[in-house]
Amino acid sequence: MKLDFIDKGKEFDFGRVSNEYAAYRNIYPKSMYDKLISFGIGKKGQSILDLGSGTAVLPLNLAYTGAVFTASDISENQLLAGSRIAKEKNLDNIDFKVCSAENTGFPDNSFDAVTAVQCFHYFNADKATDEIFRILKPNGLFCKILMDWLPFEDEVIGELEQIVLRYNPNWGGGGFEKFRYKYPDWAEGKFDINTIHSYNEYLEFTKEAWLGRVITCRGVGASLTKQQTDEFVKEYSCMLDKYSAPLHLKHQIHIEIYCVNK
Repeated sequence: MKLDFIDKGKEFDFGRVSNEYAAYRNIYPKSMYDKLISFGIGKKGQSILDLGSGTAVLPLNLAYTGAVFTASDISENQLLAGSRIAKEKNLDNIDFKVCSAENTGFPDNSFDAVTAVQCFHYFNADKATDEIFRILKPNGLFCKILMDWLPFEDEVIGELEQIVLRYNPNWGGGGFEKFRYKYPDWAEGKFDINTIHSYNEYLEFTKEAWLGRVITCRGVGASLTKQQTDEFVKEYSCMLDKYSAPLHLKHQIHIEIYCVNK
């Protein structure tokens, strides 16, 4: 994928790290899923489309609720990895479809809810929300989620971002500060605010798990060459030696839920 507004147009492909993604990106805390359920995402029988699903992390973690999921992504490799996990867990309430957020191919009024976790910034916001509006049923919900690390509040994260930028100067995936909400232009006339909720949580990682999570970063394994990635892993592994395990790293989780206005 190559987007002019991401990393100054540098190409990236999460499908290159699908195996690592499946192994190390199931990192969202239980608190997040509990909050989603309390906010109305994951009801029994609810039909939910997860856009930019990658390895289907959200559907896999909410499948026990009895909701029916479709995991969609433009990367076939990512969905294949997620499908393998679903089969291993004997989950039969998750379908998989290769498609873009801007053109899903589903009929009008197909879903009770649409989710987008850590991916909306890759979409054409106007086209994607037109599509979400079209495929949601009346009173349907659109749930947009971000989970960001906080480099200015965590030494480990701050050092990580510095080394990623040395290997990939065009990477724009860092520098996160406390989220400040503003009603988005793309929602105007299509969506009403239902729930806005932000909170911080320290996530625990072994050093192996953290390194695996970092490899799946857009600025590392998804865009660097294999040789560059190997060199990065060697250098960053040595840098991590000075920290005690497990690592407890501060993240902010931001949940926006909108009700379709039709």
